[in-house]
Amino acid sequence: MKKLLFLLLLIAPSAKADITAKFVTAASINVNMPYSQTVRGATVHSISGTNLTPSVSVTANGSTTTTSGKVGGLNLSTLTNGVPAMQHTDTVVTTAGSAFQKSESLLYGDATPSAVAPSSGIASLPHLSGTTTVGSGGVLGNGAITSLSSGVHTCSGAFGSGSGCTTSTTMSITID
Repeated sequence: MKKLLFLLLLIAPSAKADITAKFVTAASINVNMPYSQTVRGATVHSISGTNLTPSVSVTANGSTTTTSGKVGGLNLSTLTNGVPAMQHTDTVVTTAGSAFQKSESLLYGDATPSAVAPSSGIASLPHLSGTTTVGSGGVLGNGAITSLSSGVHTCSGAFGSGSGCTTSTTMSITID
């Protein structure tokens, strides 16, 4: 019987296990930054009419060339502070004595600002005709994080506007 028990112990599988435990903890306080954002107004030109013949006159090297049937507009090859120059459209009545109509509009956009100076943490912006949004940023207040060696984090105190606290603990156990 002793020989049989010894034989069984030799062929019995041994139990092996690898156990891995991982603890990850994190804590952070965030305070929003002040910001500013602005959108420049665009340059827009439009012309329409009836019983009119349009033409464009271009002067170069002292001589003027007039092209009939052409409409002027924005000259994007000549920008001054981000604003294009205008190419004027001349019009003459096509049929004399008949009714005619002409409508032309021009809205010059915002020129590129020359400088943006920071003030109290927020960039002061020039007044543009587009939309301007300013966010004042956050204030921490007296908020705080307490972290224990056990991995437990707590947020306490009064966090100000635009600030907050985030904590997390992740635990994983792997058995092979």
